[in-house]
Amino acid sequence: MPVDQPRRRARVILAMCLPLLLTAGCGSAAGEVGAPPSGLATPQPGRPASAGAAPAVADSAAPPPAVSPPAGAPGTTGAPAPTTAAAHPGTAGPVRTRGREDDPANDAARLRTLPASTTQVVIVQSQSPSATTATLQAYAKSGGAWRSTFGPVPARLGGNGFSDSKREGDRTTPAGVFAIDATMYGIAANPGVRYGYHQLVADDWWNENSDSPGYNTFSHGPNPGGPSEALWQTSPQYTYFAVIRYNMPATPGRGSGIFLHQSNGNSTLGCVSLPQGDLLAVLRWLDPAANPRIVMAPAAWLGRY
Repeated sequence: MPVDQPRRRARVILAMCLPLLLTAGCGSAAGEVGAPPSGLATPQPGRPASAGAAPAVADSAAPPPAVSPPAGAPGTTGAPAPTTAAAHPGTAGPVRTRGREDDPANDAARLRTLPASTTQVVIVQSQSPSATTATLQAYAKSGGAWRSTFGPVPARLGGNGFSDSKREGDRTTPAGVFAIDATMYGIAANPGVRYGYHQLVADDWWNENSDSPGYNTFSHGPNPGGPSEALWQTSPQYTYFAVIRYNMPATPGRGSGIFLHQSNGNSTLGCVSLPQGDLLAVLRWLDPAANPRIVMAPAAWLGRY
């Protein structure tokens, strides 16, 4: 064999392997994924390789990225919510939103008896008329469409569930569509609500005496009698609360003192109760300019309203 034959063989082998080395890249083992060298595009299935940066469009097999809703002012539809209301004293926004905000098949879109001027609605619904637990969800209307702005969150009802023929002392929560009274109340100072607010003092009562002329109204002074409630002494339930305008103006015997108030963990005497953070979020979010309504009923009854 001539002495220069090994060199010739080496040159031939190098000429054959050089394209493969350039294609594979330096230091890349089989099956290892690395960044392409600068100035080279990574070939993608179904696309020709080209010089320059890799295309910005993701492969069709990859799932689309999640898109967060745009930020907005508190109380507006689509606004992201703070994590807890208690962490934002004085603000007026909802706490959290779950599910699709633009779902046209939501519960608010099913309602047919709301006033035309109502652009906020709170829906409290249970799984059955006798249930003492429920969920609360709030919606705002914009551009003719209802969108969820808060909830769902757990709520407690009267010890005998819902009733559409409530009577005084029957421990049921009245079913129906109701307004929110002009004044909110609480043992604690105003947490930043948009309504009028009265901080309770000694001798503040809710008159629940069917035989008195002030039945189902706020009263300051002597005990009105009957089952009237000493508001300033009922803690933690009345730390903060809104009055639901059930039986107003009052018909004797039909029930009184229906509030949206703080939960103590148990069923109520007929009110709707929430954990404090969720309650504060709702109270701060409610806006009298939106003519809000609260709808309370078993889920199967919502079609009535």
